[in-house]
Amino acid sequence: MQPPTLFYVFIAILVLKFLVDQLLDSLNASHFEDVIPEEVSDVYDRKEYKKSQSYKKTNYRFGIVTSLFSIVLTLSFFFLDGFSLVDSFARAYSENTIIIGLIFFGIIIIGSDLLTTPFSYYKTFVIEEKFGFNKTSKKTFIIDKLKGLLMSIILGGFILALIIWFYEFTGTYFWLYSWSLVTVFSLFMNMFYSKIIVPLFNKQTALEEGNLKDAITKYANSVGFTLNNIFVINGSKRSTKANAYFSGFGNQKRITLYDTLINDLTIDEIVAVLAHEVGHYKRKHIVFNLIASIVLTGLTLFLLSLFIHSPILSIALGVSVPSFHIGLIAFGILYSPISEVTGMFMNYMSRKFEYQADNYAKKTFASEPLISSLKKLSKNSLSNLTPHFLYVFIHYSHPTLFERVKNLKQ
Repeated sequence: MQPPTLFYVFIAILVLKFLVDQLLDSLNASHFEDVIPEEVSDVYDRKEYKKSQSYKKTNYRFGIVTSLFSIVLTLSFFFLDGFSLVDSFARAYSENTIIIGLIFFGIIIIGSDLLTTPFSYYKTFVIEEKFGFNKTSKKTFIIDKLKGLLMSIILGGFILALIIWFYEFTGTYFWLYSWSLVTVFSLFMNMFYSKIIVPLFNKQTALEEGNLKDAITKYANSVGFTLNNIFVINGSKRSTKANAYFSGFGNQKRITLYDTLINDLTIDEIVAVLAHEVGHYKRKHIVFNLIASIVLTGLTLFLLSLFIHSPILSIALGVSVPSFHIGLIAFGILYSPISEVTGMFMNYMSRKFEYQADNYAKKTFASEPLISSLKKLSKNSLSNLTPHFLYVFIHYSHPTLFERVKNLKQ
């Protein structure tokens, strides 16, 4: 395949993905006015339902604008030889391949972040504010942006530098060393993310002694689940939306509850939500997801090793001097259709796991408090109760509320 042909293959992949995403969003929007299934008809009253409809439509229109901006910007960058310009700029500062790669990706990431920040700002302080979700101050928004960018530079830069170094000094087998690096990093982050990263953005405190902790401890003991680490995170600092999650293994495992969750749900409902999270642990879903992620990373890096040496990848993007960083960009585009397929598979497995975790909670605690908690959480986040089945199949990591309630009532 000649470089000009490959260039237009890149363009075709990008445009096709944009069109497919727009089609799915349109199909989903066409079901906004569907009749709500009887099983979940009590989630909204008339006023709340109108508000949820308005929220969905507002986000849909905003999504069209952001997607159009993104595709126009991306295609302009391709046709105006943006990669060549950034590559030349990076090479003007160093001859070291690692430094060149870091400067190249630094410019791409920071530039992209600067261009998309206005949309993120509008989403937070206009849309989320209008519908009563936003609790983020402008100061917090800016600090979060800066912290996130700094973390990307430090952690991402460190990993990228090592991968380029592996490529330079180990040749064909660089993917094995890179895979080992990413695997160790993934395991480390899974174990210590809540201890190291979360405190940079949120305050975490141990759950206070009282009725809630007693109820959680009683349930955990009843299913033989050792749980010494129960934390509350100040999610209300940024949003009214609620959440809970499980992280870590062994003596590092912990349950984290958003303060908004504690405020919105009864004790039985919170225990039911935790029973669901314990179900994920008991059914080995966390282990499966971690192993699947590691395997997919290995597959991706292996495929990268087969293509990265080809000069045609760099030349197709208008860069005459072949390099790892340009090859990585080109490969990422070519691999994106495969990534979409693996993403759909992982979403399918995730939805399957959600049913299993729900069933575990129903078996070991009760179904009714879990149903009522799911309905409250959906109501409080103005969730879409009538999504298009194809949109669900491709994008949803959880079954719809209707499907989960129906399963729990069986």
